[in-house]
Amino acid sequence: MKAIVDCNSFYCSCERLFKPHLDNKPVVVLSNNDGCIISRSDEAKALGVGMAGPYFLAKPLIEKHNVATFSSNYNLYGDLSWRVMETLRMLLGEENVEVYSVDEAFLELGECAQEDLQKMAENILDTVEMWTGIKVSIGVAPTKVLAKVANRLSKKDKSVKCVLVLDTEEKIIDALYKTPIQDVWGVGHQYAEKLREMHAIYTALDLSKRKEDWAKIHLGGVVGVRLLKELKGECISKMEEALINKKIIATTRMFGNPVSTIAEIKEAVATYTSRAAEKLRRQHSAANVISVFVVPKEANMGQRFSHGPSVGSYTTLPFATAATHELIKPALQLVDKLFEKGRHYKKAGVTLSGLVPDNTIQGNLFIEESNNGKRLLMNTLDNVNFAMRDDMVKFAASGTTRNWKMRQEMRSPRYTSRWDELKTVS
Repeated sequence: MKAIVDCNSFYCSCERLFKPHLDNKPVVVLSNNDGCIISRSDEAKALGVGMAGPYFLAKPLIEKHNVATFSSNYNLYGDLSWRVMETLRMLLGEENVEVYSVDEAFLELGECAQEDLQKMAENILDTVEMWTGIKVSIGVAPTKVLAKVANRLSKKDKSVKCVLVLDTEEKIIDALYKTPIQDVWGVGHQYAEKLREMHAIYTALDLSKRKEDWAKIHLGGVVGVRLLKELKGECISKMEEALINKKIIATTRMFGNPVSTIAEIKEAVATYTSRAAEKLRRQHSAANVISVFVVPKEANMGQRFSHGPSVGSYTTLPFATAATHELIKPALQLVDKLFEKGRHYKKAGVTLSGLVPDNTIQGNLFIEESNNGKRLLMNTLDNVNFAMRDDMVKFAASGTTRNWKMRQEMRSPRYTSRWDELKTVS
């Protein structure tokens, strides 16, 4: 049997963990730059606060009902996510936990006796809540797709333990009947509309009655057949191992305010390159290719929003490297090519690709020996910044004032990862 553990309104739950007075109160969390709503508590949903909508449009409703509002605090969310996943690994073993996203994980329950499934799931739920303070919902079923169905239904009544076990054919049929086709994992709203209009498929149960030949034609080929088999209870998707090393590393951010000078763009790109280089060294890799993109700000079109076309370019490096200064230089050269005087920009990003293990890079016999010591220099830089935080040591190209940094005007303290921001208990 498979299970999925899903943290309830995860970002909101993280904020409530250190502010218990917000329990049962409406809470929302905003995206980068305080632009859109990316997490809502059930109480905020009940008030009509929409998901992924612009914050300024929802602000009158939020202020009217005194909804607690927070800027995104990814240091806090990432640390609490790690604690939840570590708890699951301790309970079930690392090989039986597949981290699917920051707030979801699939579990392999093995050949657990049918009568023990409910008790086992409830024990997992209680332990996670006790050890981390984060409330979760759990769906248990023979396949991953059915577990997602069970998990969705388990959240309907949070007054009881949010656990649903689909261990009989009758329970599976009932759950599929209660699941609209757009809520099936892997279908989505646009394709669901096509299935309703062209094939009269309105629920997951309707879809499960189709044949494999039909799925090959109308449901995306092999992927559709796999989805159909999982709905029918045939386990196709196995537990996947965590991706240890990424094949592409990127750092992108929105600016706090639109910027119009090349100096500000270069400061931002240098900073993002430094972040990407740190991630690169953390997995002991080096990059052969660096790409830079910028996004111009479009004219205000009222309530119609558009990101606008990004403008980007890349360069292949003469040799693979993970040294920050060797990556910043070509990145800034790309900015010179992309920047247009007179335009305002709202976002920029850096991508490193063509990654190789850093222990495969050969030293150069034709340069000074001191220049071959850059790995030691970068390790020292990373250690200082990890210990002292907040870019204690940085390259001058990254700037000092950084007026372009994204807005986080309502960010809560980083309680679990900063000594100077620990929660005070009186």
